[in-house]
Amino acid sequence: VQLQASGGGLVQAGGSLRLSCTSSTLTLSSYAMGWFRQAPGKEREFVAAIVWSGTITRYADSVKGRFAISRDNTKNTVFLQMNSLKPEDTAVYYCASYRHPYLDGPYYSEDTYTNWGQGTLVTVSS
Repeated sequence: VQLQASGGGLVQAGGSLRLSCTSSTLTLSSYAMGWFRQAPGKEREFVAAIVWSGTITRYADSVKGRFAISRDNTKNTVFLQMNSLKPEDTAVYYCASYRHPYLDGPYYSEDTYTNWGQGTLVTVSS
């Protein structure tokens, strides 16, 4: 596991959490980065992605306007700020490094990501 995700926990609906993703072996500024999630009994799905410089971001429709992906390359860390959380956001959240610095392909497909973290559990209660 080359990526470490953290920041998950239990939160009430309407609350906020910020996830972090870092690595002790990868220089994350060399990659675009993404967040995916997997809810119980469902397939893993794309959440958000960001290019190496942080200037371009992409979001799944289900989180647009509520979640924000960002990065601090000086700290080798990528963040996912999650606001207005809903019970349907409950999932294990994974960070992953994209194959290139830019999102030059199907960034919503996990097949285009090469390194994955272990996941962090987010539980949203109603």
